[in-house]
Amino acid sequence: MKKLIIFNPWAGHGHAGKIIPQIKAYLQEIDFEYDMLITEHQGHGIDLTREADFSQYDGIIAAGGDGTLFEVINGYYGNDSSVRIPIGVLPVGTGNAFVRDMDLHHHDWKPALDIIKAGNTRKFDVGHFTTEGKTWYYLNILGLGLVADIGATALKMKALGNISYTLGSLYHILKLKPFHVKMEIDDQLIERENVFVEISNTRYTANFLMAPAAKTDDGLLDVTILGPKSRIGLIRSFPKIITGEHIHMPEVECFQASHIRIETSIPKILTPDGELMGSTPLEVDCLKQAIDVFWK
Repeated sequence: MKKLIIFNPWAGHGHAGKIIPQIKAYLQEIDFEYDMLITEHQGHGIDLTREADFSQYDGIIAAGGDGTLFEVINGYYGNDSSVRIPIGVLPVGTGNAFVRDMDLHHHDWKPALDIIKAGNTRKFDVGHFTTEGKTWYYLNILGLGLVADIGATALKMKALGNISYTLGSLYHILKLKPFHVKMEIDDQLIERENVFVEISNTRYTANFLMAPAAKTDDGLLDVTILGPKSRIGLIRSFPKIITGEHIHMPEVECFQASHIRIETSIPKILTPDGELMGSTPLEVDCLKQAIDVFWK
């Protein structure tokens, strides 16, 4: 049976659309049967996936960046088909943090197709969150505070690739303002002055090893909290976030939980899988091993 590819040609600042002929040639080379649907606007990936007939396919592929994966996973859960099929990722976008957990880089679309072609899958946890009266899903990360502010700025510099996150980080560190957060992490109540909260299912956020201990099938989300720190101190410790050493800083706290509720002193925008949408208050649950993902 064939796979359904939801392809975002605008991913990677339009680079994805330019390499469609190369991708199709490789698909033919490896005898890969597929249908390809092209997204035409933001949110279209949700519609295309929600309306797809899953009984006609043995897998669905999100081809783009992390935002495309976010749209496909939300369309997947909106699809009323009784058939559930595995999901795969074709990294042709800017960030593609999700494939970093497979030890792939953001441009490794050929190895990613080889993995999907091989047909091996693994059970994956899914993040399920409610904001502003709506329910959403994610496979990678959800953040607020500094990480969301960085994402907003990086989006404006998307043409620069992954370095846009580094530049955005430095910019927002210089104009940093902590905020008050109240969190219920399973049965534990936490109140802090805070810089950011990241709720990770996978280990990576862009090229940052945000949650080194995260496992994608344990039924738990990894919560990383950064408390107040001087601007100079943050800039000096910035390289630690790339390597994962930040978790040893005294200002950083790490938790694992299956249910999280967050309230903030002022509404904070959210960044699920690199998108910018919704705001606090926020409620998050981990759906244990809720989806099959094509994996090494």
